[in-house]
Amino acid sequence: MEIICNQNEFNYAIQLVSKAVASRPTHPILANLLLTADEGTNKISLTGFDLNLGIQTSFDANVKKSGAITVPSKLLSEIVNKLPSETPVSLNVDESSDNILIKSDRGSFNIKGIPSDDYPSLPFVESGTSLNIDPSSFLKALKLTIFASSSDDSKQLLTGVNFTFNLKYLKSAATDGHRLAVVLVDNKENFNEKEDIVNNEENLSVTIPTRSLREIEKLVSLRSTENSIKLFYDKGQVVFISSNQIITTRTLEGSYPNYSQLIPDNFNKLFTFNTKKIIESLERIAVLADQQSSVVKIKLEEKNLALVSADAQDIGNASELVPASFDFDQFDIAFNVRYLLEGLKVISSENVIFKCNLPTTPAVLVPDNNINSFTYLVMPVQVRS
Repeated sequence: MEIICNQNEFNYAIQLVSKAVASRPTHPILANLLLTADEGTNKISLTGFDLNLGIQTSFDANVKKSGAITVPSKLLSEIVNKLPSETPVSLNVDESSDNILIKSDRGSFNIKGIPSDDYPSLPFVESGTSLNIDPSSFLKALKLTIFASSSDDSKQLLTGVNFTFNLKYLKSAATDGHRLAVVLVDNKENFNEKEDIVNNEENLSVTIPTRSLREIEKLVSLRSTENSIKLFYDKGQVVFISSNQIITTRTLEGSYPNYSQLIPDNFNKLFTFNTKKIIESLERIAVLADQQSSVVKIKLEEKNLALVSADAQDIGNASELVPASFDFDQFDIAFNVRYLLEGLKVISSENVIFKCNLPTTPAVLVPDNNINSFTYLVMPVQVRS
């Protein structure tokens, strides 16, 4: 193999696909990137795959001789990243020894590769369901829910986001057992299913791991100007394809919890805050709350004002009055301040409505304009008087 490419493009591709390289590979070749070069198309393709998440990207180069080799990901990344920006980089592979010679105008590096024959193939979905996804709708659904997924590996199904694709809408939900974020994006025109989904009642429901979604989010963000991104799903595997990039990931197996039954139908306590003001107040109070239990209390008793406070035993306390709108006499409730802030920060409306029944039952936060049908349910914290 013999290629000449631009340092910037090569470096960008390496950084992108190395996110899918295993940090503790079960086999030496999984610590490598697969590099293939095609003389006919003058394109270089780079692939990283840890058997769960796979990322592939391609870019233009001067390919003098076709070939394929796997290169140590960490070593290649550090070498190319430190080469002078925008300069030509040449790469030669000695097929008899698998030695890789990397040259720039400043010098050369010789590293040992592993033949590409043993590198696992990315799973491609040949049958199953295919959808055209509107990038902006998908990003919206993802950003409004991904923060609420669990980081606890023992709750495997909750370490991802559940997506439901329908002819009329895209719905996403995430929960860690303490809070739940759900959003419904109505975008009928942008989902162009094949005959696999024949009517509005039939859904495709998949739960995608959060780790994979962080990389899919980057891919979709880069392609947000495109009309659509292709999604293929079959037998526990999802593949996202844009113009020159592919991301494949296993789905999380099992039935996602029936979260709609967790959301109460009616509420007898509603109070409204200016979103920006309550976030700023909670961030200040969190300085004390985070010192100990992360608990913040909200007390509604004075007309048009809420007392937001935190007590950190033997350290100190903090309190602040925040404008609020409500029409009942008195109500006290407490939350984990981080859960509250993470939900509030994805709300883009000017005001946010808190819906509650009791200080011990789930509270629901919704934007006052709720264009995207966003619901954030959070369990209160029980505080001893």
